[in-house]
Order: sequence, then structure tokens, then C-alpha cells
Amino acid sequence: MDETQRLEAFEKMLQAVQTEYENIVRQMDQLKEKGKIKSVTYQQLLARKMTYQNMLSMYALYDLIDGEKEQ
Repeated sequence: MDETQRLEAFEKMLQAVQTEYENIVRQMDQLKEKGKIKSVTYQQLLARKMTYQNMLSMYALYDLIDGEKEQ
């Protein structure tokens, strides 16, 4: 894998992580509006959100993305 392919793969992965994080937050907001914050689904989404948030924080820590885009 050359540097260009590596960069393209990284950018693709970063976009997927950011998109999934946004989807998780949206789903959590929908459940919150319905008062279902104690549901198993909400708790699972919360765990996934924390995982993706940690990944985005690591990207920001190493200056791979802007910090304000992390959340």
C-alpha cells in the first residue's frame, strides 16, 4: 500500500467514523424525545457513542482532525 492509498483509506475510515457517530447521536436524541433513556437500545447506543467519541478524540489528539469536529 503506497502513501496515497493509505491516505485515501484513512480518509474513508474517518468519514465512516464521523458519519456513524452522527447517526448514533441522532438515534439517541430520538429515543430521548420518547423518554426511552433507560431502554436497552439507548444504553447500547450510549456505549457505541462513547467508543466512537474516543476514536474521534484520538484523531484530534494526534492533530488528524480539528478538535471541534470531534463531537
